[in-house]
Amino acid sequence: MTDKRSGSGGLFAVGMVLGAAAGVVTGLLLAPRSGRETRRILKKSADALPELAGDLSTTAQLKAEQLSGTALRNWDGTLGRLKEAIAAGIEASQHESAATISSEPLTPPESQAKSADTH
Repeated sequence: MTDKRSGSGGLFAVGMVLGAAAGVVTGLLLAPRSGRETRRILKKSADALPELAGDLSTTAQLKAEQLSGTALRNWDGTLGRLKEAIAAGIEASQHESAATISSEPLTPPESQAKSADTH
């Protein structure tokens, strides 16, 4: 069985990137710099946002593909086990049905005792 935490690595990376971006913006706004220098740094950060968004999008797509593949493999395995169980149940039912039909009728214990006395 797969580890349920296998998908948390990508989510952790996304959280790290978003947390870092929020930290940079907060640090820039609270840092004791001149307005001109702060605006220059904010512009650089804003220019990097499209690349950051692209990285996040790629990470999200990869994670979605991994989860989709995992779900499909799990479904295929479950479906295979279900088919095997149904086939085994049908076979057992047919075997028991054939055994019941081919067996002799049961004689009640009283008639067996009487037939043993007469022999």
